[in-house]
Amino acid sequence: MRALSLMALLCALAIPVAGCGGDDDSSDSGSGGASTQAEDTGGGASGGSGGGETLKIAADPGGQLKFDKSSLTAKAGKVTIVMDNPSDLPHAVEIEGDGAEVAGEVVMKGGVSKASADLKAGEYEFYCPVGNHADAGMEGTLTVN
Repeated sequence: MRALSLMALLCALAIPVAGCGGDDDSSDSGSGGASTQAEDTGGGASGGSGGGETLKIAADPGGQLKFDKSSLTAKAGKVTIVMDNPSDLPHAVEIEGDGAEVAGEVVMKGGVSKASADLKAGEYEFYCPVGNHADAGMEGTLTVN
C-alpha cells in the first residue's frame, strides 16, 4: 500500500514535467473540451449567468489534507474551480460527476490549479487527485443549480 502511495505521488509530480497539465494560460484537459477561465469573480457563487462562474478554494496552509471549503454552489454552465496552494505539499483540483471529469495541474507551494467544465444541474465532487489526498479528506461537494 505504501509503495502504491509513493508511486502515485511520483506520478503526480511527473505530470507537470511531462506537460500533461497546462500553465495558467492554457486549456485544461478533460471531457467536453473544458478550458481555463481567466476571469475571477471572487469566492463563492457570485458569478453571473451565461458568462461562467469562478469558485475559489485553497489547500490547507498547514499541510492538512483538506480544502478551506467542503461545499460549493454554482449555476449551470461553465464552472471553474481555482485552487491556491499555500501548502508545502503538491496539490491539484479535479471536478467529477455526471460524465464530467476534469483535472487541474498539480502545483507546489504558491501555485494555482484550475479545473473548468460545462456542467448541468446536479451534484458533483471536487477533490485533490494527488496520492491518497481525497481519501484522507481533501474533497468536497459542488452543487450546480
